Amino acid sequence: MRKILISGASSGIGLQIAYKELQLGNQLSIGIRNIDSIKGTKIDPKRWDDGQLIVNRYDALDENTAKEWVRKTENRFGGFDTLINCSGVLSRVPFLYQGDQKKEILQTMHINFFSVWELCKLSWKNLSESNNGRIITLVSMSGKRSKGDLAAYSSSKFALMGLCQTIRNKGWNENIRVTAICPSWVNTKMSNKVDSINKYEMSQPKDIADICSMLLQLPKQSVPFEVCINCNLEI
Repeated sequence: MRKILISGASSGIGLQIAYKELQLGNQLSIGIRNIDSIKGTKIDPKRWDDGQLIVNRYDALDENTAKEWVRKTENRFGGFDTLINCSGVLSRVPFLYQGDQKKEILQTMHINFFSVWELCKLSWKNLSESNNGRIITLVSMSGKRSKGDLAAYSSSKFALMGLCQTIRNKGWNENIRVTAICPSWVNTKMSNKVDSINKYEMSQPKDIADICSMLLQLPKQSVPFEVCINCNLEI
């Protein structure tokens, strides 16, 4: 059984990953901005055994909420061995941005990049002491190539991929394995305005959840660093 932190679990990919891991009997500590947002969903704590799921308020723009989340999880679970980073935001700010868009650029970088860095750093001691630590981060194909003029979003995802490579190197001798998952379009709210691709041709959140589950069951000597998904949509 794993003890897992998951950010961004109130909807989309994060919610489906949380549901999958709960079904498998793992203990979960999820961090979301609005705790009430999961009431009545399939990860409503009322649906699960007492102690299997704890819900914490987490705002990617507020470092103190990350610290409190990790502290509460340590107290309740006695530590944890897995971190799954699903929080993220889409920005359409272009290269030639307007002056009033600079705030959105910085916010995008903070949510998509720096908050992940901070959460990994805060979790490091627990992951290392578990002797079988795992970090899975939802990066996106936008962390491998830039298409169009989504300058802020692509820049944040390229930075995130660089961070994943660095913590992979840092964690290797501490028995922490890192995987960056890079999907193309996934059928979530983030892709609602995409009409050039059929929703059923996109990867589904359940697909990503199944991949995460498989990764967590692999022995540490066989964990891949990078998983690219549905790349035919990148042609």
